[in-house]
Amino acid sequence: MRKIYLFVSIAFLVSCTSGSNKTTTEAAKASDSDSNKHDNVTYPYTAAYSSDFEIGDAKNVQTLLELYQNWDNNTIENSKNSFADTDTMYFADGNMFAGSRDSLIAVAKQVRGQMGKVVDSVHAWAPLRSKDRDEEWVVIWTREYSTDANGKTSAKELQETWRFDKNGKINLMYQYAQAPPKMPPAPPKK
Repeated sequence: MRKIYLFVSIAFLVSCTSGSNKTTTEAAKASDSDSNKHDNVTYPYTAAYSSDFEIGDAKNVQTLLELYQNWDNNTIENSKNSFADTDTMYFADGNMFAGSRDSLIAVAKQVRGQMGKVVDSVHAWAPLRSKDRDEEWVVIWTREYSTDANGKTSAKELQETWRFDKNGKINLMYQYAQAPPKMPPAPPKK
């Protein structure tokens, strides 16, 4: 009887051990396969900045989402320490800001003060790190709803790309905007 238990125990251990090796081997093959998918591709263009990205630091997303919340709540000064000493911002309307953090916050407060109620509906975000440049970025996609003093509501789709310095501070932003698609009118009721 002891021999049977010993045999069953050994068989169990062998099957567990070989199963884990098989899983590790399969995972390694899958990883190699994923990297080979990118290694064997010849692109018709060479990226001027970088094409070597990986998932970046999630703390940068947290910083950015808090900034969005402060924008919505008209408390942008609460995010002042999220910015580097010198910042550059490229806006979708063609305007650009380059200057100190204090000047950026002053301009942001002025612009935000003219907007009335603002609510962002964040669709998606991704923290990225450019491996060859060792830079942290966050891309974010949102719909911003705003209501002016007269009660007129407008919406726009925003895609923004934010760069963070080595201290986790925002120092660059690119913004792209589009009006939401217009829906056709509802058919008349019969």
